[in-house]
Amino acid sequence: MVLVLQKRKIILGEVNSLQAHRPAGNKILVIDDDESIRKTLTSYLKKLNFDIYSANNGLDGIELADAEHPDLVITDIKMPGADGFEVLKKAKEIDSYIQVIIISALDDMHSTVEAMQQGAYDYIEKPLEIDKLKIIINRALENKKMSEQLALFISTEAEEYQLENTLIGKTPIMKDVYKLIGQTTSSRVTVLIEGESVTGKELVARAIHYSGITKSQPFVPVNCTALTESLLESELFGHVKGAFTGSIRDKKGKFELAGEGTIFLDEISEISHNLQVKLLRILQQKEFERVGGESIIPMSARIIAATNKDLNALVREGKFREDLYFRLKVVSIKLPPLRDRIEDIPLLVNHLLVKINKELHKNVTKIPEEVMEMLKNNYWIGNVRELENTLMQAVVLSTDDVLNKENILIPKGQVRKPEQSEIKEERVQFITLSENERNHIKKVLDAVQWNKNKAYKILGISLPTLYSKIETYNLSPFKERAE
Repeated sequence: MVLVLQKRKIILGEVNSLQAHRPAGNKILVIDDDESIRKTLTSYLKKLNFDIYSANNGLDGIELADAEHPDLVITDIKMPGADGFEVLKKAKEIDSYIQVIIISALDDMHSTVEAMQQGAYDYIEKPLEIDKLKIIINRALENKKMSEQLALFISTEAEEYQLENTLIGKTPIMKDVYKLIGQTTSSRVTVLIEGESVTGKELVARAIHYSGITKSQPFVPVNCTALTESLLESELFGHVKGAFTGSIRDKKGKFELAGEGTIFLDEISEISHNLQVKLLRILQQKEFERVGGESIIPMSARIIAATNKDLNALVREGKFREDLYFRLKVVSIKLPPLRDRIEDIPLLVNHLLVKINKELHKNVTKIPEEVMEMLKNNYWIGNVRELENTLMQAVVLSTDDVLNKENILIPKGQVRKPEQSEIKEERVQFITLSENERNHIKKVLDAVQWNKNKAYKILGISLPTLYSKIETYNLSPFKERAE
């Protein structure tokens, strides 16, 4: 049955159909200076058990919207005091989730385009059809509900990935990381995060995203090692129907889905030369094409890339494009392994125990000093994840509220306590200057148990220079024990 709402006539029908699908407790505000239309429409909506408010001009309608916070506003365009566009603007200022349907006898493209640009849910021409109105009201109210749920999810996720909830540590090297995060949150600058596996690269990326201007936009992570080259290309850029066997419909890629948010490219070192070229173009031109497509799609997302490999070394070996490397490395954040910030281990242990106790419904809170020393003296090849797994295992084995030493299962070969023979003075021999420098750096690193923050100060060089020397001389704790 069709309901036609004209200037003087409205036929009511199909009430039960709309009522059956309507979310309960919704408020609808009707604003129209035509009394017959306003009264007839409000009467119709009341029969559907909506909470109805009405106003005969835009100014009164805005006041009602501010007082009652309706879920949906149905407003005419041409009204005294304030027109439908002003009502739409003010309603969105009152509550951005209020849905606004504009009704008008005006049938012109300009009004329709302007209404949609300003955030109207829909623009409907008079006379109104009940089938169309019924569907649009249901969809508008459902859209409000989904938008609020999505906002709650984003808000919860943003809270979860605030710095204080993710990155734990107070050592100077971690404070430098925090400073860099703070410097990147107010812009869409490209960031490269480098560090060993499980040092928290994605946590840093999420902290950057959720602490700044992108926090209300999507965060889209992509693992560049999880897919083949062809599948990764489709995953990143999307594809059009028929682009390859099995592509039965158009598909948006991650760059489109990220919108004005952040796309996080994890393990960027693993992408092929072909994809490196395409990614370079995106960074340069801020646009791309779907696989098999011809349309140019603008790219607005911020790119954060991460790698557990030395990209600079890969550039020297010809395995990674130098121009792409410098495009990615506008801001560079190097995350230290856990063994380089042993002072943070007590903080991490306490933080992780709270999480583990909650997950396992346990209450292991007491940590003997000898246990903490044992944890601080481990090399932690697997970084924070290995520490967390070790603690979880210990909590599972605990029969009381104490983290007992016998439950800390650490392979003996990983304990990071250098032997005296490793750090004893050596007799000067006729060796080259570089060999002498290598030996001296090794001695200092061993003496401070490979705490680079202490070593570079003792050596009188910068921390980056120390990292460069370690790489040049191929130094590592494991190598020194083997020697």
